Amino acid sequence: MDAQYIRNFSIIAHIDHGKSTLADRMLEITGSVKARDMRAQILDDMELERERGITIKARAVTIYHEYKGQRYELNLIDTPGHVDFSYEVEKSLQACEGAVLLVDASQGVEAQTVANAYLAMEQEHEILPVLNKVDLAHARPDEIAEEIENSLAIEATDALCISAKTGEGVPAVLDRIVERIPCPTGDPEAPLQALIFDAVFDEYRGVIVYLRLFSGTLKNRDLAKMVSTGTEYEALEIGRFQPKMKKCDELTAGEVGYLVSNIKQLGDVRVGDTLTHSKGPDVEPLEGYQEPQHMVYADFYPTSPGDYERLRDALETLSLSDSSLSFFPETSDALGFGFRCGFLGLLHMEIIQQRLEREHDMDMIQTAPSVTYRIQLADGSEQDIRSPGQLPEPDKYEALLEPIVRASMMIPTEFIGVLMQIANDHRGIFVRQDHLSPTRVQLVYDIPLAEIIYDFYDKLKSATRGYGTLNYEIIKYNHDKLVKLRLLVNGDDVDALSSICHESQAQQRGRAILKKLRKNIPRHLFEVRLQAAVGAKIIARENIAALRKDVTAKCYGGDISRKRKLLEKQKAGKRRMRQIGNVDIPQKAFLSVLGGDEK
Repeated sequence: MDAQYIRNFSIIAHIDHGKSTLADRMLEITGSVKARDMRAQILDDMELERERGITIKARAVTIYHEYKGQRYELNLIDTPGHVDFSYEVEKSLQACEGAVLLVDASQGVEAQTVANAYLAMEQEHEILPVLNKVDLAHARPDEIAEEIENSLAIEATDALCISAKTGEGVPAVLDRIVERIPCPTGDPEAPLQALIFDAVFDEYRGVIVYLRLFSGTLKNRDLAKMVSTGTEYEALEIGRFQPKMKKCDELTAGEVGYLVSNIKQLGDVRVGDTLTHSKGPDVEPLEGYQEPQHMVYADFYPTSPGDYERLRDALETLSLSDSSLSFFPETSDALGFGFRCGFLGLLHMEIIQQRLEREHDMDMIQTAPSVTYRIQLADGSEQDIRSPGQLPEPDKYEALLEPIVRASMMIPTEFIGVLMQIANDHRGIFVRQDHLSPTRVQLVYDIPLAEIIYDFYDKLKSATRGYGTLNYEIIKYNHDKLVKLRLLVNGDDVDALSSICHESQAQQRGRAILKKLRKNIPRHLFEVRLQAAVGAKIIARENIAALRKDVTAKCYGGDISRKRKLLEKQKAGKRRMRQIGNVDIPQKAFLSVLGGDEK
């Protein structure tokens, strides 16, 4: 199709503001999906997405819309709304020329509304503000339009008012996309330049590559190559998403589609790479994606040592479709061989864990999440520390630095006081306070990332009765009084349970963790000592009493020395067992450490 009749756009919004529902109505109104095949959130085809009611993966779909007698091809990329999946939004926006900014007409501008709008502004996209859920009794379209102008400086006086649920106003959104979003620029006759913006692995067809063509034409049976790896493949099948994969003979500049060419090696495809013809002139690689900045690290260890290779294969398959996941081998004295994985946040970590368990049938132990710290050495150089176990002795480094995030919280005005107190308790430093409307305010604090992942988000949601939203980004590394909190079980270090925290919180956090461990580690035939230590100093202790057996039960009367002999023998046995016995720490004991403070 001629590029002037093509529009590429994303729908961006905060979580639960109606992106997937709007995409459903667009598919329904344009007849892209037959009525009998229609279902709610049709683009969310992953089991976890449907179960949780959230979008995890960006999905592409081609729809056709008639406007003033002309047929237009609209390539929609539906994006997630949660802060942990902002990397998916960034990838999607790079394949588009414009974005529909969807805002809930009752909830208003929230943290991810601002973050995603800024991502679109950085790409210099045309942004169309749309107010959703105007059919609700408590909708405030005029106030929300003013909020959009105040917080984002986007003209919203002519923002469309729609209801994605009922379909009211959706045809007008399609018309405005055609009118306002620019058509793609690119010469179909020029050498092929296509951006790989996603990829998935199919057991029967190999790697399926998602493409956005910026110039040139790709036809069936063309020989194509990846610019970064130099590997060549034949285009066995190309097509578009409507929304299922539908074959076509060619894709031209400006279009979005897929490529199948029996790619069996996962390492041959890199998201962000450029695809071109193998025998054509050399082309400049397109600007790819920046490496994602991992916020949280955790270790995954298979419960059976023989599953190590299976876990590696499963992580490789997941990292193909989720390029924001990273992993590398790790070993632990307590847990054996496993992998250290980097995530964009706690929800991202939870989703990966559940996908490993469901899609790949993995049984594994996951350690407590930690952030990346940095140490300054005596020669002035710096070194990243991804886990507490990597931290050297205090005399080996000059300073320990922790990541600080700029946290933006959107909350109702009545919760300002309680949220300021929570931020101060988590070592937050006040930056500014912006009143977006008479009822909503944005609080900005600089807070250590370790505090955010520990329990800050849970407390924010509880304090604001679910109305508070949070967005954050790393801005710097700061020096503070940080210590390594070691956990000892019967005198042995359990490196998987150790953590780095502020000196003032070490004792309180150590006690809280030991109380949880005491509840979750079963009783043994000998007494189990649980200790929290900073350096050589023990700061907290709990005991798990031994299982008791009455060895004197069968002694009816007789000399007391016989009973004493049996008791002494039992005591000696327990002492010997305490020296050589292993303490079994179940998976739930590791997971209990994630839950934050005791209520």
